[in-house]
Amino acid sequence: MLKLDSHQHFWKFNSIRDNWITEEMEVIRHDFLPPDLKPLLYANGIEGCIAVQADQSESETDFLLAQAKEHNFIKGVVGWVDLCSPNIHERLEHYSQFSTLKGFRHILQSEPVEFILKPEFQRGISALHVFGFTYDILIYPQHLPVIPDLLRSHGNQAFIIDHLAKPDIKNGLLGNWETEMKHIASFENVYCKLSGMVTEADLRNWKKEDIFPYMDKVFDFFGAERLMFGSDWPVCKLAGEYDEVCGLLEEYLSKLSIREQELVWAKNAEQFYKL
Repeated sequence: MLKLDSHQHFWKFNSIRDNWITEEMEVIRHDFLPPDLKPLLYANGIEGCIAVQADQSESETDFLLAQAKEHNFIKGVVGWVDLCSPNIHERLEHYSQFSTLKGFRHILQSEPVEFILKPEFQRGISALHVFGFTYDILIYPQHLPVIPDLLRSHGNQAFIIDHLAKPDIKNGLLGNWETEMKHIASFENVYCKLSGMVTEADLRNWKKEDIFPYMDKVFDFFGAERLMFGSDWPVCKLAGEYDEVCGLLEEYLSKLSIREQELVWAKNAEQFYKL
């Protein structure tokens, strides 16, 4: 069965640029590059990956594109561009020349909720569709109420929610997250990544029983047709190794049909990112 990792990161650690990686996160305060990931992919039967931006700069996008050019198991890149720039069309036209560049992401989780509805940001999202780029939505649950407006305003844009929108798995809370995610899933132009779950749980003491209820919800809301696997490596190392993250999904998917497993492991990512 073909397997792809739709969400992981590379970086050359810089303590100033990467100041979100605090001293308490010592395990990821290092360089993580394609030669570090390749053996992990192959050991888990995963044939390729999507490299996603972690820094908000065009130099980050260029860095990831250079990695993809050098390593063919990187099947696509989700980069960063200033979506609020008045020159957004010019920048997207520039990036259109790179076949491995599939979409963009902004770290919305660090922005106030109202940022999402800013006219400048909305204009940038509109430009993505013109050039055929996807958009990864990285948010916290408090941002969820405005996401239907975003989806409704850009009905032809391909969106995907990263990390289940980071529910409070550690404390076992569903609440508004469940209600909002159900509403969001009613929009057919949005997918969801089964990624980043172990790091929203108790980092040192998580167990599958903590995480599976959240997976139950998104399978119920989105169906197997709009979900895909993402490791969130190396960030996942804060809570578990690569094979643990893969094993978590493998165990959950074992109760589903082969077709559904194929969709989640690879086919949805192939379709969404046009691999």
